[in-house]
Amino acid sequence: MDIDVQDHRIASAAMAAPYLSREQETELATRWRVQDDSDARDDIAMAHLRLVVSMAGKFRGFGLPKADLVQEGYVGLLEAAARFDHQRGVRFSTYASWWVRASMQDYVLRNWSIVRGGTSSTQKALFFKLRRLRAKIAARDRSMSSQAIYEEIAASLGVSVSDVQVMDARLSGNDASLQAPVGNDGEEGAERIDLLVCDAPLPEEQVSGIIDGERLHLRLKRALTKLTARENRVIRARKLADDSATLAELGAELGISKERVRQIENRALEKLKMAMTSENTGELAIA
Repeated sequence: MDIDVQDHRIASAAMAAPYLSREQETELATRWRVQDDSDARDDIAMAHLRLVVSMAGKFRGFGLPKADLVQEGYVGLLEAAARFDHQRGVRFSTYASWWVRASMQDYVLRNWSIVRGGTSSTQKALFFKLRRLRAKIAARDRSMSSQAIYEEIAASLGVSVSDVQVMDARLSGNDASLQAPVGNDGEEGAERIDLLVCDAPLPEEQVSGIIDGERLHLRLKRALTKLTARENRVIRARKLADDSATLAELGAELGISKERVRQIENRALEKLKMAMTSENTGELAIA
Protein backbone atom coordinates (compact mmCIF):
# COMPACT_ATOMS: atom_id res chain seq x y z
CA MET A 1 0.00 0.00 0.00
CA ASP A 2 2.87 2.35 0.89
CA ILE A 3 4.50 1.66 -2.47
CA ASP A 4 1.24 2.42 -4.27
CA VAL A 5 0.92 5.71 -2.39
CA GLN A 6 4.50 6.63 -3.26
CA ASP A 7 3.94 5.75 -6.92
CA HIS A 8 0.80 7.91 -6.90
CA ARG A 9 2.67 10.86 -5.44
CA ILE A 10 5.41 10.55 -8.05
CA ALA A 11 2.88 10.33 -10.85
CA SER A 12 1.00 13.35 -9.49
CA ALA A 13 4.21 15.41 -9.32
CA ALA A 14 5.06 14.42 -12.87
CA MET A 15 1.67 15.36 -14.22
CA ALA A 16 1.73 18.69 -12.36
CA ALA A 17 5.01 19.72 -13.98
CA PRO A 18 4.48 22.24 -16.81
CA TYR A 19 5.28 21.44 -20.43
CA LEU A 20 8.09 23.46 -21.97
CA SER A 21 8.13 25.03 -25.39
CA ARG A 22 11.23 24.77 -27.55
CA GLU A 23 12.03 28.39 -26.68
CA GLN A 24 11.77 27.69 -22.95
CA GLU A 25 14.02 24.64 -23.32
CA THR A 26 16.57 26.77 -25.15
CA GLU A 27 16.46 29.48 -22.49
CA LEU A 28 16.89 27.00 -19.61
CA ALA A 29 19.62 25.06 -21.40
CA THR A 30 21.53 28.27 -22.10
CA ARG A 31 21.29 29.38 -18.46
CA TRP A 32 22.57 26.00 -17.32
CA ARG A 33 25.45 25.68 -19.79
CA VAL A 34 26.56 29.32 -19.88
CA GLN A 35 25.71 30.58 -16.38
CA ASP A 36 26.01 27.26 -14.49
CA ASP A 37 22.49 27.89 -13.18
CA SER A 38 21.51 24.71 -11.32
CA ASP A 39 17.94 25.97 -10.92
CA ALA A 40 17.62 26.00 -14.72
CA ARG A 41 18.89 22.44 -14.88
CA ASP A 42 16.39 21.32 -12.23
CA ASP A 43 13.55 23.13 -14.01
CA ILE A 44 14.19 21.45 -17.35
CA ALA A 45 14.54 18.07 -15.64
CA MET A 46 11.38 18.44 -13.54
CA ALA A 47 9.39 19.43 -16.60
CA HIS A 48 10.27 16.04 -18.10
CA LEU A 49 9.59 13.92 -15.01
CA ARG A 50 6.50 12.50 -16.74
CA LEU A 51 8.87 11.03 -19.33
CA VAL A 52 10.73 9.19 -16.56
CA VAL A 53 7.50 7.89 -15.02
CA SER A 54 6.29 6.68 -18.42
CA MET A 55 9.53 4.85 -19.19
CA ALA A 56 9.64 3.31 -15.71
CA GLY A 57 6.32 1.61 -16.47
CA LYS A 58 8.00 -0.31 -19.30
CA PHE A 59 10.36 -1.96 -16.79
CA ARG A 60 7.75 -3.00 -14.21
CA GLY A 61 7.82 -6.55 -15.58
CA PHE A 62 11.18 -7.08 -13.87
CA GLY A 63 9.63 -6.93 -10.42
CA LEU A 64 11.43 -3.83 -9.15
CA PRO A 65 9.75 -0.92 -7.32
CA LYS A 66 8.58 1.76 -9.69
CA ALA A 67 9.72 4.46 -7.27
CA ASP A 68 13.29 3.15 -7.48
CA LEU A 69 13.12 2.99 -11.25
CA VAL A 70 11.90 6.58 -11.37
CA GLN A 71 14.71 7.67 -9.06
CA GLU A 72 17.32 6.03 -11.29
CA GLY A 73 15.68 7.49 -14.37
CA TYR A 74 15.77 10.95 -12.82
CA VAL A 75 19.53 10.59 -12.37
CA GLY A 76 19.76 9.92 -16.10
CA LEU A 77 17.51 12.91 -16.73
CA LEU A 78 19.85 15.20 -14.78
CA GLU A 79 22.81 13.83 -16.73
CA ALA A 80 21.00 14.60 -19.96
CA ALA A 81 20.23 18.12 -18.74
CA ALA A 82 23.91 18.67 -17.99
CA ARG A 83 24.94 17.54 -21.48
CA PHE A 84 22.08 18.87 -23.60
CA ASP A 85 23.03 21.20 -26.45
CA HIS A 86 19.96 22.85 -27.97
CA GLN A 87 22.00 24.01 -30.96
CA ARG A 88 21.89 20.46 -32.36
CA GLY A 89 18.21 20.99 -33.17
CA VAL A 90 17.00 18.03 -31.07
CA ARG A 91 14.22 18.39 -28.49
CA PHE A 92 15.31 17.66 -24.94
CA SER A 93 12.80 14.83 -24.51
CA THR A 94 14.31 12.95 -27.45
CA TYR A 95 17.86 13.43 -26.19
CA ALA A 96 17.00 12.62 -22.57
CA SER A 97 15.18 9.39 -23.39
CA TRP A 98 18.48 7.66 -24.18
CA TRP A 99 19.98 8.61 -20.81
CA VAL A 100 16.84 7.72 -18.84
CA ARG A 101 16.54 4.34 -20.54
CA ALA A 102 20.24 3.57 -19.97
CA SER A 103 20.01 4.46 -16.27
CA MET A 104 17.00 2.21 -15.75
CA GLN A 105 18.59 -0.68 -17.63
CA ASP A 106 21.72 -0.42 -15.50
CA TYR A 107 19.58 -0.38 -12.36
CA VAL A 108 17.73 -3.53 -13.43
CA LEU A 109 21.00 -5.31 -14.20
CA ARG A 110 22.49 -4.31 -10.85
CA ASN A 111 19.51 -5.36 -8.77
CA TRP A 112 18.06 -8.43 -10.43
CA SER A 113 20.29 -11.23 -9.09
CA ILE A 114 19.71 -13.46 -12.11
CA VAL A 115 21.77 -11.24 -14.36
CA ARG A 116 24.49 -9.88 -12.10
CA GLY A 117 27.09 -11.45 -14.38
CA GLY A 118 25.65 -10.11 -17.63
CA THR A 119 27.04 -6.59 -17.89
CA SER A 120 28.55 -6.57 -21.39
CA SER A 121 26.67 -4.83 -24.19
CA THR A 122 25.79 -8.15 -25.84
CA GLN A 123 24.58 -9.65 -22.58
CA LYS A 124 22.46 -6.57 -21.90
CA ALA A 125 20.86 -6.84 -25.33
CA LEU A 126 20.26 -10.55 -24.80
CA PHE A 127 18.69 -10.01 -21.39
CA PHE A 128 16.31 -7.26 -22.43
CA LYS A 129 15.34 -8.74 -25.81
CA LEU A 130 15.36 -12.53 -25.38
CA ARG A 131 11.83 -13.04 -24.07
CA ARG A 132 10.31 -10.66 -26.59
CA LEU A 133 12.10 -12.30 -29.52
CA ARG A 134 11.27 -15.79 -28.29
CA ALA A 135 7.57 -14.94 -28.02
CA LYS A 136 7.58 -13.31 -31.45
CA ILE A 137 9.27 -16.29 -33.11
CA ALA A 138 7.07 -18.84 -31.36
CA ALA A 139 3.92 -16.95 -32.35
CA ARG A 140 5.06 -16.87 -35.97
CA ASP A 141 5.78 -20.60 -36.15
CA ARG A 142 4.58 -22.74 -33.26
CA SER A 143 6.13 -25.85 -34.79
CA MET A 144 9.71 -24.59 -34.33
CA SER A 145 11.86 -26.48 -31.84
CA SER A 146 13.55 -24.73 -28.93
CA GLN A 147 16.91 -25.24 -30.58
CA ALA A 148 15.74 -23.59 -33.78
CA ILE A 149 14.37 -20.66 -31.79
CA TYR A 150 17.69 -20.31 -29.94
CA GLU A 151 19.59 -20.31 -33.22
CA GLU A 152 17.38 -17.59 -34.71
CA ILE A 153 17.70 -15.42 -31.60
CA ALA A 154 21.48 -15.89 -31.58
CA ALA A 155 21.73 -14.85 -35.21
CA SER A 156 19.48 -11.83 -34.62
CA LEU A 157 21.48 -10.52 -31.65
CA GLY A 158 24.95 -11.58 -32.77
CA VAL A 159 25.60 -13.90 -29.82
CA SER A 160 26.31 -17.61 -29.52
CA VAL A 161 23.57 -20.21 -29.19
CA SER A 162 25.03 -21.27 -25.84
CA ASP A 163 24.69 -17.69 -24.56
CA VAL A 164 21.00 -17.74 -25.49
CA GLN A 165 20.49 -21.10 -23.79
CA VAL A 166 22.20 -19.98 -20.59
CA MET A 167 20.27 -16.72 -20.39
CA ASP A 168 16.98 -18.48 -21.12
CA ALA A 169 17.68 -20.94 -18.30
CA ARG A 170 18.35 -18.04 -15.91
CA LEU A 171 15.16 -16.27 -16.88
CA SER A 172 12.93 -19.33 -17.00
CA GLY A 173 12.74 -19.75 -13.22
CA ASN A 174 10.25 -16.92 -12.90
CA ASP A 175 8.72 -17.24 -16.34
CA ALA A 176 5.01 -17.12 -16.90
CA SER A 177 2.95 -17.02 -20.05
CA LEU A 178 3.49 -13.74 -21.87
CA GLN A 179 -0.21 -13.82 -22.74
CA ALA A 180 -1.29 -14.22 -19.10
CA PRO A 181 -3.58 -11.43 -17.84
CA VAL A 182 -2.11 -8.90 -15.42
CA GLY A 183 -3.67 -9.11 -11.95
CA ASN A 184 -6.92 -7.41 -11.07
CA ASP A 185 -5.83 -3.84 -11.54
CA GLY A 186 -8.73 -2.90 -13.73
CA GLU A 187 -6.75 -2.84 -16.97
CA GLU A 188 -9.02 -4.94 -19.11
CA GLY A 189 -7.15 -6.96 -21.70
CA ALA A 190 -3.67 -6.16 -20.34
CA GLU A 191 -1.16 -9.01 -20.61
CA ARG A 192 2.31 -9.63 -19.21
CA ILE A 193 3.86 -8.97 -22.58
CA ASP A 194 2.60 -5.39 -22.29
CA LEU A 195 5.00 -4.87 -19.36
CA LEU A 196 8.12 -5.83 -21.28
CA VAL A 197 10.43 -3.18 -22.66
CA CYS A 198 9.39 -2.13 -26.14
CA ASP A 199 12.30 -2.60 -28.53
CA ALA A 200 10.70 -0.98 -31.54
CA PRO A 201 12.73 1.88 -33.03
CA LEU A 202 12.29 4.99 -30.89
CA PRO A 203 13.24 8.63 -31.51
CA GLU A 204 15.92 8.57 -28.82
CA GLU A 205 17.79 5.88 -30.71
CA GLN A 206 18.46 8.47 -33.41
CA VAL A 207 20.56 10.52 -30.99
CA SER A 208 22.38 7.62 -29.32
CA GLY A 209 24.94 7.84 -32.10
CA ILE A 210 25.47 11.51 -31.27
CA ILE A 211 26.14 10.65 -27.64
CA ASP A 212 28.55 7.86 -28.54
CA GLY A 213 30.29 10.22 -30.95
CA GLU A 214 30.72 12.80 -28.20
CA ARG A 215 32.34 10.22 -25.96
CA LEU A 216 34.70 9.05 -28.69
CA HIS A 217 35.62 12.65 -29.50
CA LEU A 218 36.53 13.35 -25.87
CA ARG A 219 38.65 10.20 -25.64
CA LEU A 220 40.49 11.03 -28.86
CA LYS A 221 41.06 14.62 -27.76
CA ARG A 222 42.67 13.41 -24.53
CA ALA A 223 44.71 10.78 -26.36
CA LEU A 224 46.13 13.39 -28.75
CA THR A 225 47.69 15.20 -25.79
CA LYS A 226 49.99 12.19 -25.36
CA LEU A 227 51.66 12.86 -28.72
CA THR A 228 54.62 15.10 -29.47
CA ALA A 229 54.08 18.20 -31.60
CA ARG A 230 55.47 16.44 -34.69
CA GLU A 231 53.36 13.31 -34.11
CA ASN A 232 50.30 15.48 -33.61
CA ARG A 233 50.92 17.29 -36.87
CA VAL A 234 51.34 14.04 -38.80
CA ILE A 235 48.22 12.39 -37.35
CA ARG A 236 46.03 15.45 -37.91
CA ALA A 237 47.24 15.84 -41.49
CA ARG A 238 47.10 12.15 -42.35
CA LYS A 239 44.07 10.88 -40.39
CA LEU A 240 41.93 13.77 -39.18
CA ALA A 241 41.93 16.22 -42.08
CA ASP A 242 39.21 16.15 -44.73
CA ASP A 243 41.89 16.05 -47.43
CA SER A 244 44.61 13.73 -46.23
CA ALA A 245 48.16 14.91 -46.87
CA THR A 246 50.61 12.59 -48.64
CA LEU A 247 53.82 11.33 -47.06
CA ALA A 248 55.77 13.37 -49.58
CA GLU A 249 53.92 16.58 -48.72
CA LEU A 250 54.51 16.15 -45.00
CA GLY A 251 58.10 15.18 -45.57
CA ALA A 252 58.70 18.39 -47.48
CA GLU A 253 56.94 20.45 -44.81
CA LEU A 254 58.87 18.88 -41.93
CA GLY A 255 62.17 18.56 -43.77
CA ILE A 256 62.35 14.76 -43.44
CA SER A 257 62.00 11.75 -45.73
CA LYS A 258 58.74 10.00 -46.62
CA GLU A 259 59.90 6.90 -44.75
CA ARG A 260 60.55 8.97 -41.62
CA VAL A 261 57.02 10.40 -41.85
CA ARG A 262 55.65 6.86 -42.11
CA GLN A 263 57.59 5.82 -39.00
CA ILE A 264 56.29 8.82 -37.05
CA GLU A 265 52.74 8.06 -38.16
CA ASN A 266 52.95 4.39 -37.11
CA ARG A 267 54.45 5.29 -33.75
CA ALA A 268 51.78 7.93 -33.13
CA LEU A 269 48.98 5.52 -34.01
CA GLU A 270 50.34 3.00 -31.50
CA LYS A 271 50.47 5.67 -28.81
CA LEU A 272 46.89 6.70 -29.58
CA LYS A 273 45.72 3.11 -29.44
CA MET A 274 47.35 2.55 -26.06
CA ALA A 275 45.97 5.81 -24.65
CA MET A 276 42.40 5.17 -25.80
CA THR A 277 42.22 1.50 -24.81
CA SER A 278 43.59 2.25 -21.34
CA GLU A 279 40.81 4.76 -20.69
CA ASN A 280 37.91 3.81 -18.49
CA THR A 281 35.08 4.05 -21.01
CA GLY A 282 32.41 3.82 -18.31
CA GLU A 283 33.53 7.07 -16.62
CA LEU A 284 35.27 8.66 -19.65
CA ALA A 285 38.36 9.19 -17.51
CA ILE A 286 41.98 8.34 -18.26
CA ALA A 287 43.03 5.22 -16.36
